[in-house]
Amino acid sequence: MDLRERFLALQALLQAHRAFWAPSPFHQELPQWCLDQPQLAHQVLALDAASVDRYRDKPDLATNWLAPHLHGLAELTALSTLDMLPAQPATPVPPHLDVGIPGRKKAQIEAFASRLPQIPGPALEWCAGKAHLGRHLHQTRRIEVAALEIDVALCQQARQLAARHRVPHTILQGDATSPSAIEYLEGRDVVALHACGELHRRLVRTAADHGARSLHIAPCCYHKGSAGAYQAMSGTATLQLDSNKLRLAVTETVTAPLHDRRRLARDQAWKLGYLALRNDLGLQAERPFQPVPAAWLKNDFANFCRLLAARAQLRLPGHINWAHWENAGAARREQVLRLEIIRHAYRRPLEIWLALDLALGLQERGFEVQIGCFCTRTLTPRNILISAHRHAGG
Repeated sequence: MDLRERFLALQALLQAHRAFWAPSPFHQELPQWCLDQPQLAHQVLALDAASVDRYRDKPDLATNWLAPHLHGLAELTALSTLDMLPAQPATPVPPHLDVGIPGRKKAQIEAFASRLPQIPGPALEWCAGKAHLGRHLHQTRRIEVAALEIDVALCQQARQLAARHRVPHTILQGDATSPSAIEYLEGRDVVALHACGELHRRLVRTAADHGARSLHIAPCCYHKGSAGAYQAMSGTATLQLDSNKLRLAVTETVTAPLHDRRRLARDQAWKLGYLALRNDLGLQAERPFQPVPAAWLKNDFANFCRLLAARAQLRLPGHINWAHWENAGAARREQVLRLEIIRHAYRRPLEIWLALDLALGLQERGFEVQIGCFCTRTLTPRNILISAHRHAGG
């Protein structure tokens, strides 16, 4: 099956299953599928806490459990499986070059670099941060690498690191979404490890017309910069996605430390408690639910609700049983966790559809494209690498 056939097959199944993944249980207490399939809803809502944790941390187990209940899910899963790309020979990196790079980030850089095809350079690291990847490629591939980054402080740190390690490295300060950034693409092999949303889409749209020789992209955070609605790269894309549905594709994360998980659980319970209180009072809904400043979650539940209500210019009554609504939020969170198991079964298929849309967009713009994984999902779930080269003579 070629890229287009896989893309269209995924698209058809995702559209057919839309009722299971499009509604968010955070906002919709009982999605329509719960009424259409009450037996499945009962089984999901009856899961004990250990099963919920197991299915949340090991999505493959959840998919296997759900497949008999959801016709077509097994096929979706098969269509969403990518092979690991072949590793390439490279010169070992001196240990001192990696000092200061967090362990997981270092491992991701090494894995990404090891699965890149042979590129002659000069290369351009797109949205480079401190340009760790560029220095790594210079050392392991012996190629010239420049780095483009918008943040002035990160650019300065990248220059200091290059000087410290005696790596000839050109650091370009600029916005990857600006017209001036495309001038750097001419004749370069462009690498982008976890460039978010519109930053990687901008690269796909402009690379062919502005002379990029090849692109090597590990996409991330598809929802960022979408301006509410996804603008597809391929002419064959028909799936309609807003920012909330795009966010679903990247909700799988590597397991966080226990204290972080407890804090996130409480934060979500407080948000759901506030929503339950607001709805009970018949106050106007805030759509979508806006991000909450971290400082608002450092006091107590009552203060948190008052701050949210004030932001939305809503008037709360003087006497509220705060303990009741805090407990209601915790109970709603338990319900949401279980209903999300269904929705999360579609995360990887949706992410693969988005990656294939990028790949086909490049193919339609005259590139030869290869797509696969550069590491296991335990290192990072955003483990897809799209490599595109201009057609010979292109």
